[in-house]
Amino acid sequence: MKRFALIGAAGYIAPRHMMAIRDTGNTLVSAYDINDSVGIIDSISPQSEFFTEFERFHDHACRLGRQPETALDYVAICSPNYLHQPHASTGMRLGCDVICEKPLVPTPEHLDELATVEKETGRRVFNILQLRHHDAIVGLREKVAADTRTSKHEVDLTYITSRGKWYMESWKGDPRKSFGLATNIGVHFFDMLHFVFGRLQRSTIHHSATEKAAGYLEYERARVRWFLSIDAGDLPETVRGKKSTYRSITMDGAEVEFSDGFTELHTVSYREILAGRGFGLEDARHCVETVNEIRTARAVPARDNEGHPFLRHLHV
Repeated sequence: MKRFALIGAAGYIAPRHMMAIRDTGNTLVSAYDINDSVGIIDSISPQSEFFTEFERFHDHACRLGRQPETALDYVAICSPNYLHQPHASTGMRLGCDVICEKPLVPTPEHLDELATVEKETGRRVFNILQLRHHDAIVGLREKVAADTRTSKHEVDLTYITSRGKWYMESWKGDPRKSFGLATNIGVHFFDMLHFVFGRLQRSTIHHSATEKAAGYLEYERARVRWFLSIDAGDLPETVRGKKSTYRSITMDGAEVEFSDGFTELHTVSYREILAGRGFGLEDARHCVETVNEIRTARAVPARDNEGHPFLRHLHV
C-alpha cells in the first residue's frame, strides 16, 4: 500500500485522482488546496488530513518523512497549470515520486528543469496521458501501424466543450495561468495524435482566440485538421440544445468511436504507474512542444484543404 498526498484537492479533476488512489488499494494521507470546497473527500478518503495553507501541508509532509512507515510515497498534482512545475519539484524534494495532471508544463524548458530535479532527487515525474490507455485509441494506433499505404491518413479532430461565464473568471480563463485554450483542453488530444500517427512534421494555426482555436498538424502518418472550442454556439445543430459537449475524430471520412470509456482511465493510469509503466518526462515532451508551438504561433489563413470545416461557420 502506497501513501499519497494530493495538491489541488478542490479542482474539477481531483476526485478522479482520489478515486484512483483508493481503487488501486492505496491511501490518501493528506490533501491541500487554498479553497475548502472539498467535501468529496468524505465519500472517498475521509481519513485524509486537509490543509488550506501550503506551509502547513509542506511541514506535515516533512514530519511524516522522518519515519519510513509514515513517509509519503507519491504526490499527486491537480493544481492550476502554472503551478504544476513548482509543485512537482516540491514533491520530488519531499522524497516522493509525482503524478501530475496535464498539461504537465507549458514549455520544453520547464521539462528540462523538472529533469534536473529528477537527477538531483532520484525521484520521477509521471504525466497523466490517459488517452493512450483508451481501448479505441489503442486499436486505432494498431490499425494505423499495420496499414501498408504510402499516403497519409486524412483526419479531422473536433472538440467543443461548452463552458459558462465562470470559466473566464477562473484561472482557466487567464492565459498566464492556463497557457490558453489549446493547451488547457487540447494537450491530451495532441498527445493522442502523436501516439497514433507518429512524429509531428508541420504545424499551422488558422484561428486563435480566447474561446476557440483551429489549425493544421501534419504527422508522419496523417494530415490533421483540428478545432477546439468552449463556445456553445459552435456546437453542431445535431447536438445543440441536447448536449453540451461534442467530441469527434474522423479518419479518412469514417468516425472513430471513442465517446465512452473515459471515466476509468485515471485509475488505469495509476495502475500502470504503480506497475512501473508510467509515462515520464520524455513521453510528455512531444505534446509539450506541440502546444508551445501552437501557443506562440501567429494565425494565418488556411490554404488548400488544410482548414477545418468549422472555420467556415465560426460562431464569433
